[in-house]
Amino acid sequence: MGRLIKNHLARLIILTAATYQIAAGIHGIFWPKIFWDMWTKTLDVAVKPAPILQIFNILFGIMGVCWEYPLPLIIPNTAFHRSIAARLALYPLSILAAALLYQGTNAAIYYLVGLAMYFWAYSEGETVCMPWKLPERARPGANKA
Repeated sequence: MGRLIKNHLARLIILTAATYQIAAGIHGIFWPKIFWDMWTKTLDVAVKPAPILQIFNILFGIMGVCWEYPLPLIIPNTAFHRSIAARLALYPLSILAAALLYQGTNAAIYYLVGLAMYFWAYSEGETVCMPWKLPERARPGANKA
């Protein structure tokens, strides 16, 4: 058996979360609700009368899908796509937007799990290669000079 490639697993989890976040943003346009409204009504202006938070959720979800499943001619093999550190810096914004919207709490939980997997991959020194490819391994007996 091979080793677990954590960034591939994180990519699948984040793809699920981003898809769920898009659906939650669309659902939130029709039924606007802040998750924390049981304690305060001050955040209601983010969802009513203009769907600001819902639009941010849709945009963050589209960004997540495009980043994790890039089009072959646009994003792959760029420094931005290969950077796990950039993902660790930008996905917390997606988590915050999803956690504030009532319909997006499951997406926020999935994002947290995916972010933890990316952190694990980053701490073990994994690199993100081309989408759905395996990272290159050193050949046994190759010179390590």
